[in-house]
Amino acid sequence: MEPADPYRMYETDQPVIIGMWHGQHFLMPFLRRRYRFRVLISRHADGEINAIAAERLGIGTVRGSGDHGQRFNVKGGVAGFKGMLDSLAEGWNMALTADVPKISRVAGLGIIKLAQTSGRPIFPVSLATSRRIVLDNWDRSEINLPFSRGAIIVGDPIRVPVDADAQMLERMRSELETALNAASERAHAIADGRSRIAAGHSLGTA
Repeated sequence: MEPADPYRMYETDQPVIIGMWHGQHFLMPFLRRRYRFRVLISRHADGEINAIAAERLGIGTVRGSGDHGQRFNVKGGVAGFKGMLDSLAEGWNMALTADVPKISRVAGLGIIKLAQTSGRPIFPVSLATSRRIVLDNWDRSEINLPFSRGAIIVGDPIRVPVDADAQMLERMRSELETALNAASERAHAIADGRSRIAAGHSLGTA
């Protein structure tokens, strides 16, 4: 885990927003430890499966999803956004994917607006395992397999000013995207043993 005790990073910031990429969420329930978490899950049929799994793992849910087109309200985006704001106000931590729907590894403004409106910080998080199946779908979903070496990376918090204008919001969106990509690369490097190989070369021992 990097840092070694990431929970201490956001212990004094409770509640927080956990941002992650689509397809890297299957082991995220292990991050909750003693903290109360809710997760944003879409209203689609496949979202129902995720909702049942989350609730059986003791994680609350908020239903709804964003959209980069004009269907935000149809997909439950408004209700979902209000549900997340209410959850944060009640002391729940919120976990959600940061990607624009159906556009992998491109952060949307939804999570940034949530941080701005709620006043809560975003912590970029990535988790990877050495043994995994990567699906050939839009978000490159990773099915984490048993008997793996795993890594969890928690980046520095991103705080969005309540009075941020459009230009600032875009800058914060880009900052989150960069932080999530860096966390993902680091998690996979550790899980795959590439970080040790690189360290060995730098020491002249490999």
